Amino acid sequence: MIKIYTDGACRGNPGPGGWGFVIIDGENTKSSSGYDASTTNNRMELTAAIKAIEAVDPTLPIILHTDSTYVQKGITEWIINWKKNNWITSNRKPVLNKDLWIQLDKYTQCRDVSWTWVRAHQSNDNTDAIYNNMADELATRAIKK
Repeated sequence: MIKIYTDGACRGNPGPGGWGFVIIDGENTKSSSGYDASTTNNRMELTAAIKAIEAVDPTLPIILHTDSTYVQKGITEWIINWKKNNWITSNRKPVLNKDLWIQLDKYTQCRDVSWTWVRAHQSNDNTDAIYNNMADELATRAIKK
């Protein structure tokens, strides 16, 4: 099972943003990050998940850890009704970031991805805290590049 930790960051909302991910495949660790000059935190959270999934062999099962309830609940719960309601929310407004949700949904439909929420900015040394903090650091540093 491949473990992925993702995070997005933004200075201002909207403003310059960054995304980062850490992939753990047994003893091997891989990471990446990227930047967008004008974006939102939620777009960066979604982009981190998309980029991470794209970086993994599509035949391998993934458990994706995110500190974003927006991403975790969006892809596992809310998206069901969004699609039924033609991408309209329960508040009768268009779903924000529809382009990224469609892309993420496409990947989750054809791949084995499990979604887990983790608490952000933990100071202890458990595995989730270590790798989530690494993803956070990658996303934050990407803004500064």
